[in-house]
Amino acid sequence: MQKIRERVNLWPRIEPLLDRVEKPSRYIDHEWGAARRDADFRLCLAYPDTYEVGLPNQGLAILYSIVNSLPGMTCERAYLPWVDMADLMRAADLPLSSMESAYPVASFDVVGLTIPHELAATNFVEFLELSGLEVMATDREQDDPIVIAGGPSCYNPEPVSSFFDAIIIGDGEQAIVDVCERVRDQRRRAASRKETLRALSEIPGVYVPSLYEQVSGPDGRGHVVPLRGSDGGQSAPEVVVKRVVPDFGATDPIVTTIVPYQQIVHDRLAIEVLRGCARGCRFCQAGMTYRPVRERSADQVVAACARGLACTGFDEVSLTSLSTTDHSRISEILRRLNRQISQTGVSVSLPSERLDSFGVEMAELVAGEKKGGLTFAPEAGTQRLRDVINKNVTEQDLMRAVDASFAAGWRRMKLYFMMGLPTETDDDVRGIAELTGRAYQRALDATPRSQRGAVKMSISVAVFIPKAQTAFQWCGQLDPDTVRARQKLLLESIPFRGIRVSYHDYASSFLEAVLSRGGREVTPLVIEAHRLGARFDAWSERFDLDVWRQAASNVGVDMADEACRPFQVGQDLPWQHISAGVSQRYLRREWERALAGKTTPDCTFSGCTGCGVCPALGVENDLAGVRGNG
Repeated sequence: MQKIRERVNLWPRIEPLLDRVEKPSRYIDHEWGAARRDADFRLCLAYPDTYEVGLPNQGLAILYSIVNSLPGMTCERAYLPWVDMADLMRAADLPLSSMESAYPVASFDVVGLTIPHELAATNFVEFLELSGLEVMATDREQDDPIVIAGGPSCYNPEPVSSFFDAIIIGDGEQAIVDVCERVRDQRRRAASRKETLRALSEIPGVYVPSLYEQVSGPDGRGHVVPLRGSDGGQSAPEVVVKRVVPDFGATDPIVTTIVPYQQIVHDRLAIEVLRGCARGCRFCQAGMTYRPVRERSADQVVAACARGLACTGFDEVSLTSLSTTDHSRISEILRRLNRQISQTGVSVSLPSERLDSFGVEMAELVAGEKKGGLTFAPEAGTQRLRDVINKNVTEQDLMRAVDASFAAGWRRMKLYFMMGLPTETDDDVRGIAELTGRAYQRALDATPRSQRGAVKMSISVAVFIPKAQTAFQWCGQLDPDTVRARQKLLLESIPFRGIRVSYHDYASSFLEAVLSRGGREVTPLVIEAHRLGARFDAWSERFDLDVWRQAASNVGVDMADEACRPFQVGQDLPWQHISAGVSQRYLRREWERALAGKTTPDCTFSGCTGCGVCPALGVENDLAGVRGNG
């Protein structure tokens, strides 16, 4: 693909292609609320998926707003064209451009991509190729943009780290400003690309992959260490610790002010009310990586909802967080919002509800004027397995939530479970069916007889994927044959025909495990899979595991080994140079407690980071020697 570094408007070349693609509105710009400003320093923030998937992303929207508020800087957006448009662009030798100005992506000073999930791996290759940029960061030239990344799935970035010049670990609000200012300053002094990257590595929370190398341990698995200089000194920090925004309430809660031309995946106003979670579920990467817990005031949330609805026209507002019902003032917030939006047709939604904090009052407050469906996540079908994963909810919590919601007028409920959790047995799988059956019966009992035909209950069962920076990071994924056998067992065990069951395709979960647990040895696999046609692997109609298997054969990667083989506690891990601020000491202790079937109390300290020395665990409050603790 042609690389154009000049700031030239490519719209005259884009427009003739639009009547030949499925959704032209993905590419036309000029949405209400988009920023249009000129500045000497230009950042292009990109989402590695289509417009309708990327536009509602809160992380990029936050950074977009921040950078566009800075003097002398401007921020624009780019999204990955769908296959039809990408093929036309290749045929026309037309490079990827930004939305706002239609300038080539390669003409920007910094290009920032989010890493939303592991299945976006081939989309990074696609994005860089369409932009005319070298896929491997070390192959880029002096005048190419600095390509950075960040986002929720950067806590084991190694399978894709070689694509990026730098990766921001953790909260990006201040880090993106630091990176842009550092790049601008380096360019003003005509620094070399190598000098610029070294300067970026000095910023807290910024990982520069080219300053590290992968070495192999005795078992052949790789881990990453800093390169050594000619004097024997390290070129970069041994451990990159995530950035944290301590004053969360000082940030602007209004981030999604762009009104799209087309239907988007989350077509609503999203207000982040809480960041972090101290519940301590042992499988949950986000619960570890977003600590400490920080929340916005009730006044700030309510005012933000009013302002956001006024400037966007959405008819739904979502109060987002990992666990919104854990907000200390959530009842007050919901009461005030319900009064504010009464008779307007606007509804308030929560992404999911905590079973142990959901009662009659909460059911009424969430319902407002509209009653859609409720979503809860017991995660496991038996109390034994819920104890293993530290999901501190009981069957009684679920039944109370069912009673409250169906008595309050709700008629649809969805329950989330996982399959393949550590120590799981066939009895635990049957337990999913049995627990759901009891919940379905309680829903019928709480519903007037004349309305019972409207009662709907569904369950979704995902395949467990071990994630970095969690207590289960040492586990391997369950092998394919066992997963399929347990999925069959689950379907045979469902007691009521009225319960709808869906479960994740194992193939995509298997690939996600490969990309979640692998090191830099997986990078050639990603590049080869893209060469063979893999794009948009998170889309079921595009995903083809056979393409990946062929790619693995071509480059000599054992995918089953990457996904299913466990790590030994104490061995070097592919992501050990990245710290989420949660100590390995804490994670090891949680792994040991999981195997013993012991739970850990939810942390009552609002600043919990998982340091590993919590008095609740019966250890001394001494931080000495806790490596990588933030």
